[in-house]
Amino acid sequence: MVEMGEVLHIHICPVHRFPMEEVAWSEAVENKGLKGCIHGRLGSRCQILLMDIETLETMGIAVGAVKENITTRGVDFQGLHPGERVKIGEATLEITIPCDPCSRMDEIREGLQQELRGRRGWLCRVVAGGKISQGDRIELQSKAQQVED
Repeated sequence: MVEMGEVLHIHICPVHRFPMEEVAWSEAVENKGLKGCIHGRLGSRCQILLMDIETLETMGIAVGAVKENITTRGVDFQGLHPGERVKIGEATLEITIPCDPCSRMDEIREGLQQELRGRRGWLCRVVAGGKISQGDRIELQSKAQQVED
Protein backbone atom coordinates (compact mmCIF):
# COMPACT_ATOMS: atom_id res chain seq x y z
CA MET A 1 0.00 0.00 0.00
CA VAL A 2 1.06 3.55 -0.68
CA GLU A 3 0.26 6.11 2.02
CA MET A 4 -1.58 9.05 0.51
CA GLY A 5 -2.84 11.19 3.35
CA GLU A 6 -5.09 11.27 6.38
CA VAL A 7 -8.67 11.73 7.54
CA LEU A 8 -9.24 15.16 9.08
CA HIS A 9 -13.03 15.20 9.47
CA ILE A 10 -15.93 12.74 9.19
CA HIS A 11 -19.50 13.88 8.57
CA ILE A 12 -22.84 12.15 8.38
CA CYS A 13 -26.21 13.55 7.37
CA PRO A 14 -29.06 11.98 9.34
CA VAL A 15 -31.79 13.87 7.40
CA HIS A 16 -31.88 15.18 3.80
CA ARG A 17 -31.25 18.93 3.39
CA PHE A 18 -29.97 19.29 6.98
CA PRO A 19 -26.40 20.30 7.86
CA MET A 20 -23.84 17.54 8.13
CA GLU A 21 -22.95 16.40 11.66
CA GLU A 22 -19.28 15.94 12.48
CA VAL A 23 -18.37 12.73 14.29
CA ALA A 24 -15.02 11.46 15.60
CA TRP A 25 -15.56 8.09 13.91
CA SER A 26 -18.13 6.16 11.93
CA GLU A 27 -18.75 2.65 10.73
CA ALA A 28 -18.51 2.16 6.96
CA VAL A 29 -21.17 -0.41 6.05
CA GLU A 30 -20.29 -2.69 3.13
CA ASN A 31 -22.08 -1.69 -0.09
CA LYS A 32 -24.08 1.04 1.73
CA GLY A 33 -22.06 3.97 3.13
CA LEU A 34 -21.49 5.47 6.57
CA LYS A 35 -23.83 4.21 9.28
CA GLY A 36 -26.49 6.80 10.05
CA CYS A 37 -25.91 8.85 6.87
CA ILE A 38 -28.98 9.29 4.68
CA HIS A 39 -26.78 9.78 1.57
CA GLY A 40 -25.48 6.18 1.60
CA ARG A 41 -27.64 3.90 -0.52
CA LEU A 42 -27.44 0.14 -0.83
CA GLY A 43 -25.81 -0.88 -4.12
CA SER A 44 -25.07 2.70 -5.22
CA ARG A 45 -21.77 3.92 -6.67
CA CYS A 46 -22.28 7.09 -4.60
CA GLN A 47 -22.04 5.89 -0.99
CA ILE A 48 -19.28 8.09 0.46
CA LEU A 49 -17.92 11.44 -0.74
CA LEU A 50 -14.21 12.18 -0.23
CA MET A 51 -13.14 15.85 -0.40
CA ASP A 52 -9.75 17.42 0.24
CA ILE A 53 -9.15 20.20 2.75
CA GLU A 54 -6.72 21.86 0.36
CA THR A 55 -9.51 22.67 -2.14
CA LEU A 56 -11.91 23.76 0.61
CA GLU A 57 -9.35 26.14 2.08
CA THR A 58 -8.35 27.54 -1.33
CA MET A 59 -12.00 28.26 -2.11
CA GLY A 60 -12.88 29.54 1.36
CA ILE A 61 -15.48 26.82 1.99
CA ALA A 62 -16.27 25.52 5.48
CA VAL A 63 -15.56 21.85 6.22
CA GLY A 64 -18.72 19.78 5.66
CA ALA A 65 -20.47 22.50 3.64
CA VAL A 66 -20.24 20.65 0.31
CA LYS A 67 -21.73 17.56 2.02
CA GLU A 68 -18.51 15.54 2.04
CA ASN A 69 -18.42 12.53 4.33
CA ILE A 70 -14.65 12.40 4.71
CA THR A 71 -12.40 15.45 4.53
CA THR A 72 -8.83 14.49 3.69
CA ARG A 73 -5.39 16.08 3.83
CA GLY A 74 -2.48 15.12 1.59
CA VAL A 75 -4.39 13.10 -1.01
CA ASP A 76 -3.67 13.89 -4.68
CA PHE A 77 -7.22 13.77 -5.99
CA GLN A 78 -6.04 14.38 -9.55
CA GLY A 79 -3.99 11.16 -9.30
CA LEU A 80 -6.98 8.96 -8.39
CA HIS A 81 -8.90 6.93 -10.97
CA PRO A 82 -12.20 5.02 -11.00
CA GLY A 83 -11.74 1.41 -9.93
CA GLU A 84 -8.84 2.13 -7.57
CA ARG A 85 -9.25 1.20 -3.94
CA VAL A 86 -8.22 3.08 -0.85
CA LYS A 87 -7.87 1.70 2.66
CA ILE A 88 -9.13 4.11 5.33
CA GLY A 89 -8.97 2.81 8.87
CA GLU A 90 -10.57 -0.65 8.83
CA ALA A 91 -12.59 0.00 5.65
CA THR A 92 -11.80 -0.34 1.96
CA LEU A 93 -13.46 2.04 -0.51
CA GLU A 94 -13.53 1.83 -4.29
CA ILE A 95 -13.23 5.10 -6.19
CA THR A 96 -16.24 5.18 -8.55
CA ILE A 97 -16.92 8.60 -10.12
CA PRO A 98 -16.00 12.25 -9.66
CA CYS A 99 -18.69 14.17 -7.78
CA ASP A 100 -20.37 16.69 -10.04
CA PRO A 101 -21.38 19.78 -8.09
CA CYS A 102 -25.14 20.27 -8.00
CA SER A 103 -27.13 23.51 -7.99
CA ARG A 104 -27.28 23.39 -4.16
CA MET A 105 -23.64 24.51 -4.15
CA ASP A 106 -24.89 27.94 -5.27
CA GLU A 107 -26.88 28.08 -1.99
CA ILE A 108 -23.51 28.16 -0.20
CA ARG A 109 -22.13 30.87 -2.47
CA GLU A 110 -23.37 32.15 -5.83
CA GLY A 111 -21.24 30.66 -8.60
CA LEU A 112 -19.80 27.87 -6.41
CA GLN A 113 -21.34 25.11 -8.54
CA GLN A 114 -19.25 26.30 -11.51
CA GLU A 115 -16.13 26.91 -9.36
CA LEU A 116 -16.26 23.33 -8.04
CA ARG A 117 -16.52 21.63 -11.45
CA GLY A 118 -13.84 18.95 -11.50
CA ARG A 119 -12.88 19.73 -7.90
CA ARG A 120 -15.69 18.42 -5.67
CA GLY A 121 -13.94 15.18 -4.81
CA TRP A 122 -14.61 11.50 -5.47
CA LEU A 123 -17.60 9.32 -4.79
CA CYS A 124 -16.88 5.83 -3.52
CA ARG A 125 -18.58 2.58 -2.69
CA VAL A 126 -17.74 0.57 0.40
CA VAL A 127 -16.01 -2.69 -0.65
CA ALA A 128 -15.19 -3.81 2.90
CA GLY A 129 -16.80 -2.26 5.96
CA GLY A 130 -15.12 -1.17 9.16
CA LYS A 131 -14.43 1.71 11.51
CA ILE A 132 -13.09 5.00 10.09
CA SER A 133 -11.75 7.58 12.56
CA GLN A 134 -10.35 11.08 12.43
CA GLY A 135 -6.58 10.79 12.05
CA ASP A 136 -6.70 7.47 10.14
CA ARG A 137 -4.21 7.07 7.32
CA ILE A 138 -5.48 6.83 3.75
CA GLU A 139 -3.58 4.30 1.66
CA LEU A 140 -3.88 3.41 -2.01
CA GLN A 141 -3.96 -0.35 -2.43
CA SER A 142 -1.69 -1.84 -5.05
CA LYS A 143 -3.28 -3.48 -8.09
CA ALA A 144 -2.36 -6.92 -6.70
CA GLN A 145 -4.22 -6.21 -3.46
CA GLN A 146 -7.27 -5.02 -5.41
CA VAL A 147 -7.42 -8.25 -7.42
CA GLU A 148 -7.22 -10.38 -4.23
CA ASP A 149 -10.42 -8.87 -2.76
